[in-house]
Amino acid sequence: MLLLHDVHLTLESAAGPVNVLRGVTLAVESGETVAVVGPSGSGKSTMMMIAAGLERPSAGKVVVAGRDLLPLNEDQLARFRRDTLGIVFQNFHLVPTMTALENVAVPLEFARRADAFARARAALESVGLGHRLTHYPGQLSGGEQQRVALARAFVGEPRLLLADEPTGNLDRDTGSHVIELIFDLAAHHGATLLLITHDPAISARCGRAVRMLDGRIA
Repeated sequence: MLLLHDVHLTLESAAGPVNVLRGVTLAVESGETVAVVGPSGSGKSTMMMIAAGLERPSAGKVVVAGRDLLPLNEDQLARFRRDTLGIVFQNFHLVPTMTALENVAVPLEFARRADAFARARAALESVGLGHRLTHYPGQLSGGEQQRVALARAFVGEPRLLLADEPTGNLDRDTGSHVIELIFDLAAHHGATLLLITHDPAISARCGRAVRMLDGRIA
């Protein structure tokens, strides 16, 4: 489902080049649940951004669901993400001027799905937010916002879910509920899961864990 081979990312700075990723190689099979652990600054989020086609590597190979991402232009990458990936961020990334229902329907509207709002409603009901459809992000708690983000990530039935510290901005009880939803939804949809976390209890729930250190898989 995901293959990163000898992936490097070097960024220029005033002090000279910064090697963010230093030859990352990782294979994730279809249906796996994989945790990515490691200290802050080790390259975990950057690796996930490259896997999502949101960042281009300086060198290496990136293949997702059998598709080589490097030759794709930005429009092609956006369509590929829409049709193949679900992405959940620590900071939710909801559109503040849209209701919960509208936020979840957005990717389906871009895909010109006639049933966009019906499917969005069902997705929100699946995360326990059927009563919050018309609320805006500013009217929702952090846990509710992350559940909206989860509904949006899964509404298109992705083959691969990328989750970057999805409980990082939540209290322990709320975070535990969100993690349960992530694993339940991934299993229900048959999605492969790649999950960045600092929580040993969460990483222990995954089929395996990989540790990153200084831009490499240690």
